[in-house]
Amino acid sequence: MISSETIHDYLSRLASRQPTPGGGAAAALHAAQGAALVAMVARYTTGAKYEEHAALVTRITSAADHLIVEALRLADADEHAFQSVIDSYKLPSESDELKAIKTAAIQEALVQAAHTPAQLIKVAGEVVDLATELFEVANPNVISDIAAAADAARAAATTARVNIDINVVAIKHGEARSRLAEQTNGIEDKVVLAADALVQRVRERILS
Repeated sequence: MISSETIHDYLSRLASRQPTPGGGAAAALHAAQGAALVAMVARYTTGAKYEEHAALVTRITSAADHLIVEALRLADADEHAFQSVIDSYKLPSESDELKAIKTAAIQEALVQAAHTPAQLIKVAGEVVDLATELFEVANPNVISDIAAAADAARAAATTARVNIDINVVAIKHGEARSRLAEQTNGIEDKVVLAADALVQRVRERILS
């Protein structure tokens, strides 16, 4: 599992000539790092100086910790989903019956492979939302990490979008394609806009 291996081992696998892990897992780790940065800034925004914001900071800390776990789960899920796509293409097709079974397996695997990055975009959006909330009260000594969190979540969302696209174009079932489009179209744009706006606000505060 990606969540339990060392960074070195993960990067070695990522760099190797093998299909998994790939961009989907990398996107999930972007989101996990963004959530971790939000949690770190929140934990620096405690004590008597920030007592009036204690309830908000506690809620953000807990939510960010949860998103770390969820993003790591999606990293593993993406790797497994894409491996299922690869395995389905290797199924035998010597007869019409086997061809039909193979085609159905491929389509099912592609749909599942598109669902995982769709979930990840939502996680990325939640990371940006938390970072935006925290920005208003955050310890100024670590305010740059708010921008780092937003940029990490932005990368997660845009990479996930590409991974959805590459799976959707291969899905032949019109209803499945339409359902995925309804669930995901435009969502990453909102994440990108929110992340960019937050980064700009952080930079303005730092440079003011």
